[in-house]
Amino acid sequence: MRPFWRSFWASTLAYFAIALVGVLTLVLIIWIAFDKEEFEYEEHSVLNMNFANVSELSNAEVQFTGSDIATNYTIGLREIKQALNAAEKDDHIDGVFINLPMSLNAGMATVEEIRNSILKFRESEKFVIAYADVYTQKGYYLASAANEVYLNPAGMVEFKGLGAELMFFKGMIDKLGIDMQIIRGSNNKFKSAVEPLMMDSMSVANRKQTMTYLDAMWGQMLKGISTARDISVDELNEMADSLYVRNANTSKTYKLVDDLLYKDEVLDILKAKTKAASVDEINFVDFSQYAHFKDKDIKVDNAAEDENIAVIYAVGGINSGKGSRQSIGSETLSEAIREARLDKDIKAVVLRINSPGGDALASDVIWREVVLTKESKPVIVSMGDVAASGGYYIACPADKIYAQPNTITGSIGVFGVIPNIGPMLEDKLGITTDRVQTNAHSVYSIFQPLTEEEKMIVQQGVDQIYDDFTKKVAEGRGMTQAEVDSIGQGRVWAGTDALNIGLVDELGGIDDAVNYAADRANIKKSDIHVKVYPEWDNWMMDFLRGQELGGKDEQSNTAASAQVLKMLKSIDEMSSMRGVQARLPYEVIIE
Repeated sequence: MRPFWRSFWASTLAYFAIALVGVLTLVLIIWIAFDKEEFEYEEHSVLNMNFANVSELSNAEVQFTGSDIATNYTIGLREIKQALNAAEKDDHIDGVFINLPMSLNAGMATVEEIRNSILKFRESEKFVIAYADVYTQKGYYLASAANEVYLNPAGMVEFKGLGAELMFFKGMIDKLGIDMQIIRGSNNKFKSAVEPLMMDSMSVANRKQTMTYLDAMWGQMLKGISTARDISVDELNEMADSLYVRNANTSKTYKLVDDLLYKDEVLDILKAKTKAASVDEINFVDFSQYAHFKDKDIKVDNAAEDENIAVIYAVGGINSGKGSRQSIGSETLSEAIREARLDKDIKAVVLRINSPGGDALASDVIWREVVLTKESKPVIVSMGDVAASGGYYIACPADKIYAQPNTITGSIGVFGVIPNIGPMLEDKLGITTDRVQTNAHSVYSIFQPLTEEEKMIVQQGVDQIYDDFTKKVAEGRGMTQAEVDSIGQGRVWAGTDALNIGLVDELGGIDDAVNYAADRANIKKSDIHVKVYPEWDNWMMDFLRGQELGGKDEQSNTAASAQVLKMLKSIDEMSSMRGVQARLPYEVIIE
């Protein structure tokens, strides 16, 4: 018996010790979170823009890996814009140092908003200096907003134009013996989400739509760079076509950068601009921390006032049920819209959409809440990187729609996929299935093919959803259903083209949408007080994004890990698809 009790007490003490350590750790975290000293910084400070990842909303995560606890904080676009706006008026901030990592994980419309905020910051006559070892095209587009752009003498600026490369799986699917039963709107020839499953190259329609929006996005980049660097658009296109910019020296020769300097030489420039005694005494302020504490100040200020404009965030794929910071749940978002509608202090609603779409039924549930809200107060939509398919579905009833020139939108179309993996299982693994059913169509199985009658029934259902989609867009946009169909059929557009064909009303960012909403509600610009929905913030979020290590953790998230996480997220979204989808054909990533 003695060995048993010895083992029993040893195990009990071990579990008790582990529990005690866990409790003490939690107490320590809470104590640090609530006892943190006030954020302070000195005069002649430089705001160090050093983040790697940008999302629509700030997001903090704790990851437990074995014996380690890792934190990951992604700064939100809203916080970035607020920080730059605050720094413009902050007497302690002399300027901004854009020192981003090689790969900036952010969409092009997000970069456009940040760039516009930097240009506005420059109106204060404070300096903005950009520096990098290597500029990707997206990173350079952002950096070109600075009044001084420097490059490492051994580095380079990527400048070769935009392109798209798609992967097709039909050959693999055929070899595996899988029959992908694809049903899309009868005339949805641009709804190319399913093309990789049924073709081995791009269709004529898909090639056409892809070239159209790439041309629009490249044109917007060239326009911004041309204005900032005083280089004509024709010259910039010639540089890209001929690959004139191949290294650091040619980057300077063709005036994309002002000079080739090492980091220590750039720090000397910052030292002189801030009148610091030495490089070590330059007062750098981490951008993420500054943004966090300015966000807290704004919340405290707004608490004393009646919040009168609701900004409701719809971010991620659309599904039924509950949502999160990274995904739209019809139940969560509908509740947020309903709360804003019933709140008598809220005079107007801005719906900020950054979504490729998703479940058609869930999109319709959200659409209904937008329609009801529009009946009682103005509803303005602001589109982010993407507001397509189901994302456009929930936008179309709004009083006015804003998009950035490089926002991906449209994709008015629907599809469904029912794979038949029965032949593969039997041929490769010797697995067979059988069934019993009370009625002729009791089971829609992935192990046996649809009958012709079943295919016809599913096709009719998909066509009915597309008909309903185009009808609602027509009602919301003041168009005929035929006009909507002519620019629909699953076709994707960039914001500039979407403006020309009537899918959006004006080019601009979220600030433009908020200001217009205030005008509609007869609220003076100085009296605008924003309330954000849904309310995701909690004390752990505040703790993680307020720590000294916030900026350093950002740098540790490599481009490779970011891409892996994106792939895993995409796989997770695909596995959760149910029913007919109103979803963007693919994800557009500009580097």
